[in-house]
Amino acid sequence: MSGRARARACPERTCVGCRDRAAKKDLLRIVAVEGVCVPDRRGTLPGRGAYVHPTPVCLDLAVRRRAFPRAFRGPGALDTTDVRRYVEQGEQASP
Repeated sequence: MSGRARARACPERTCVGCRDRAAKKDLLRIVAVEGVCVPDRRGTLPGRGAYVHPTPVCLDLAVRRRAFPRAFRGPGALDTTDVRRYVEQGEQASP
């Protein structure tokens, strides 16, 4: 070994709202469960996931662009009230 510390690769994902790439840990994973978008805080729920910045701006962009049905390959609109509630609670908790 040369004594250099190896930099670990940080997994990146693309936000479906703003389409910017960011570290996976900075994004919120969302999973579709029976026609409802559910925030996956721990990243362990089964199924296809979509990532979004946990901000109202990116969530609004994703809903307006109909990104969730496209990401989940679903036939129609999905209910995003649980995700919106989670994002708004996160905004209120941060200073």
